[in-house]
Amino acid sequence: MAISSDAFRDALRHFPSGVTLVTLAAGGQRHGLTVSAFASVSPEPPLIAVAIDHRHRAHALLELPDAVFAVNVLGEDQRPLADRFAWSEEEDRFAAGSWSVAVTGAPVLADALAWLDCTIAARHVAGTHTLYVGRVEASAVPRPGGVPLLYWNRDYRRLAVPPE
Repeated sequence: MAISSDAFRDALRHFPSGVTLVTLAAGGQRHGLTVSAFASVSPEPPLIAVAIDHRHRAHALLELPDAVFAVNVLGEDQRPLADRFAWSEEEDRFAAGSWSVAVTGAPVLADALAWLDCTIAARHVAGTHTLYVGRVEASAVPRPGGVPLLYWNRDYRRLAVPPE
């Protein structure tokens, strides 16, 4: 017998995760959303995975044959950008931040802690979401000393970094 969605969410809120912006280009459009469901999959070949809800506009775009995406790892000072991509109107999302285009054509945040530019290697339907496995075609670490933005217990958090 499966647990309820509320019980599932309540348990998972105790697992901290990094905060990313998944940005994509498909069908002549660009879009992006805040995502904490991101994971490394394989170093050979370099693969990552993101989980996208079927109800989100990004899901429809990622199903297009020309879809590409990037995962932008946010720093602790980029909470306003995380909120913008989580809650603002579609046309306003890229109005803030410094954006460029990666090798695949996906938008990347120039001052992210790191970004990974991907083509879609596989799609796996998993309940209400689809897992998109991305083959990493390019990456950069614009802010190697930056501290990541975290999400834990239904709120953004800061990582306590001891002084050197």
